[in-house]
Amino acid sequence: MTAVLETDRIAMADETNEPILDEMFESLENMPVPEGYKVEIVGGAVYMSPQRDTHWEIIRRIVRAVEDRFGMDVKVKSDVRFDFPGHLNGFCPDVVKLADNASQDSRGRWHFADVEFVAEVISKDTAANDYGPKKATYAAAGVPVYVIADPYTGRCHVYTQPKGDEYTMELTTAFGTDIDLTDTPVGLTLKTGEFPRD
Repeated sequence: MTAVLETDRIAMADETNEPILDEMFESLENMPVPEGYKVEIVGGAVYMSPQRDTHWEIIRRIVRAVEDRFGMDVKVKSDVRFDFPGHLNGFCPDVVKLADNASQDSRGRWHFADVEFVAEVISKDTAANDYGPKKATYAAAGVPVYVIADPYTGRCHVYTQPKGDEYTMELTTAFGTDIDLTDTPVGLTLKTGEFPRD
């Protein structure tokens, strides 16, 4: 039996999935997807979810916190496609902070290895993805900090220290509690006092 290094596995996953993901996203772009809907591919399944006002207000506050900390030139993205390792994972995270030295490839895409922080705001219909396969994928990809903001429960879940397909540290806080991320690559305190609830 031949051992396959994690980096080799990720590289192989990228090579085999990218053309298929490209075809899937191209087909989706030609479909009549309703305006205001976010489309992602998680484990080969297509998910569409509407962006509600509450959802956007939380995203906006997180982006603003990142920009306040790092300046307007920070590489922060929202609803941009990232191909993550595993079977057909074309995610469009709500908020992504990239490393300062991150650069796009020849096709204009960012690489998941440059992701330092991901925040997802829960939508009812896709919550299971954020808490399940996306969390496992972010850990497997080595994303140092993953935050889930859940306006239905009024809680944030902070995951750090990825190992394999799990995070070894988890913190759950109620909206209104400051989240200290100063000892992580994000290097900021995320204030949640103004996060709206559904």
